[in-house]
Amino acid sequence: MFKPCIDLHDGRVKQIVGGSIDDSQPDSLRTNFVSEKPPAWFAELYRRDDLRGGHVIKLGQGNDDAARKALAAWPGGLQVGGGITADNAAEWIDAGASHVIVTSWLFRDGQLDEGRLDQLGQALGQARLVIDLSCRRRDGDYFVVTDRWQTFTDLRVNANTLGRLAKRCDEFLIHGVDVEGLGQGIDEDLVRLIAEHSPIPATYAGGAKSMEDLQRVTALGQGRVHLTIGSALDIFGGNGVRYEDAVAFNRKNGEDSQARPYSENQA
Repeated sequence: MFKPCIDLHDGRVKQIVGGSIDDSQPDSLRTNFVSEKPPAWFAELYRRDDLRGGHVIKLGQGNDDAARKALAAWPGGLQVGGGITADNAAEWIDAGASHVIVTSWLFRDGQLDEGRLDQLGQALGQARLVIDLSCRRRDGDYFVVTDRWQTFTDLRVNANTLGRLAKRCDEFLIHGVDVEGLGQGIDEDLVRLIAEHSPIPATYAGGAKSMEDLQRVTALGQGRVHLTIGSALDIFGGNGVRYEDAVAFNRKNGEDSQARPYSENQA
């Protein structure tokens, strides 16, 4: 299924090449698209088409006001990530987010901090938490990257990690950072890994360029892995996927899934 997004940078909706945000090197930023429309416009569009579970991501400072306006335009319909901690998570739920998405704060010195994960669970509960396991490939494995995808952690994205963390959250969000924003196709190996080993729903993002990618992720994921389409989408200046086609895909497949519920015994 297609999941929408609202990526915020300097308070505006943008599509940015993954891993190019580096505060120490501002000239490294590679931007594919900057919208003239406010974030709330996109939230209202997604609300009109009942696209639930999309994510609002704050890429750096100066995005809180824009994020709050997007959430206010569709209370309960969108998730929010970027700068989320145990101290402010509940505030974002109160602002209208269905879930909070957490990555960097969960890690210290390159390792997952179980204590911080416990704090989030106590502050929020499992049902409101999405763990972001966005990753890059190194030496044949996928490792979670933090700090706007600049810093490698020691945490591998594999069957053990997905199975263990699935007990602590409601969903996963996983960007294939190596292909994010390039519009050259999905990281099929990563999608297949998620599909085979995630016990809970997950949203994959990165590289989608066509409706064929949406069909492929849906088939590989057997209804449990969803796809975010960014730079290829016409509402973000792309020419690979028409937004209306993605919405129609969801409507058709939603009807199909209701007629034929997914079973783990299906192959």
